[in-house]
Amino acid sequence: ISFSFFLNLLLPFNHNFTMGRMHGKGKGISASALPYKKTPPSWLKTTPQEVIEHVNKLAKKGLTPSQIGVILRDSHGIAQVKSVTGNRVLRILKANGLAPSNPEDLCHLIKKAV
Repeated sequence: ISFSFFLNLLLPFNHNFTMGRMHGKGKGISASALPYKKTPPSWLKTTPQEVIEHVNKLAKKGLTPSQIGVILRDSHGIAQVKSVTGNRVLRILKANGLAPSNPEDLCHLIKKAV
């Protein structure tokens, strides 16, 4: 007699059974949430053109889109590039011809495999 046999006896209506944490009640479904308001904060005095210039300058240094977003957030106080410029970092890079040839997640997978 297997464990699944007893599990079917305990859960007769075929509930989704997910494993939880060993020392806690969490099941790992939480995630960060973006702010509902899509406009830039009122205290941010940076213009969209200045943000695009920052993005282009950092891309020419060889940084990835996620690294550019982290630097803009931590050093320049720009929480979401899309709220200021209307476009995401990668779309700004594509428009200016600075986008990486491979997607960033694919590069990380290749780096992890090698």
